[in-house]
Amino acid sequence: MTHSPEMHQIVEAIRQRRRFVLSSHARPDGDSIGSQLALAYALRRLGKEAVMVNKDRAPGPLLQFPGVADIIVADAVQGEFDAAIIMECGDLGRTGVACLDRSFVINIDHHPGNTEYGQLNWFDASAAACGEMVFDLVEALGVPLTAEIATHVYLAILTDTGSFHYSNITPRTFEISKRCIEAGVDPVLVARNVYDSNNMGRLKLFGAVLSAMQLDDTGRIAVVYLDHKMARDAGGTYEDTEGLINLPLTVKEIQAVVFFKQSEGDEYRVSMRSKGNIDIGAVAKQFGGGGHKNAAGCTVVGGIDTLQRTFIDRMTVAIDAQSAGTPA
Repeated sequence: MTHSPEMHQIVEAIRQRRRFVLSSHARPDGDSIGSQLALAYALRRLGKEAVMVNKDRAPGPLLQFPGVADIIVADAVQGEFDAAIIMECGDLGRTGVACLDRSFVINIDHHPGNTEYGQLNWFDASAAACGEMVFDLVEALGVPLTAEIATHVYLAILTDTGSFHYSNITPRTFEISKRCIEAGVDPVLVARNVYDSNNMGRLKLFGAVLSAMQLDDTGRIAVVYLDHKMARDAGGTYEDTEGLINLPLTVKEIQAVVFFKQSEGDEYRVSMRSKGNIDIGAVAKQFGGGGHKNAAGCTVVGGIDTLQRTFIDRMTVAIDAQSAGTPA
């Protein structure tokens, strides 16, 4: 496989340095956690020092994966490093971690809209997950694909493709997954750890949120909502909502989902998912957010009723544009 010049520059930068700090976006997911751990293990195989720092804790189901307990949860980096490797972030502020820019910054991302904030920037929109890019980097560094590296690459791919549901999948996705399984990954165990490790609070929270779900007039768009009181009453936490947004899409008629999670007051974290070629990444971009065609998000402020109507209108345009075969 031919690798990009940007990746070769990163390989050289890694070879010339010894101490690395790795970070990813706030509210980490399976791709960010898997990518960080896979690369950290690879760096250590090269005799390098690799420290992982994130703003937020990993989601509950991911805590049982090897190495997750080693990720430092902090608002700022402590100590000096030769380089900071930032994954899955369109801009450095997405990490929520201060002082990363005191080091030589290496930016690795697959989300459209990356601002190229690093001294070295490697962007690949064709990658279904950042884990695919990390796989290529590990290979280019000459590090053997160990079972622990492969497990975290596979975790990244499994989760960022929505269990191989999203349209970002390519033959490369399955080839890398095949290589990971050949290296010792148990795909059944990884899937069970991610999807079958719920606590009772999470289950009750799913029920509360889904029972309050609303549909637009056409039945194509599902709107789900969560505030702090709902989470407390169900005995769950915001972390427990990981994966919830995908459930409405299992209904044949529903083409897109928008999930509003109250941050504070009238500020909401908005997550969106869609099927096929419906580009809700373009919708997120209209509100200063970003992501992929089928999975995107943003943060907005306003009255929830008005926000819900606004997002339904914008997502309706995206659905109709896909049906007409024109850009949203």
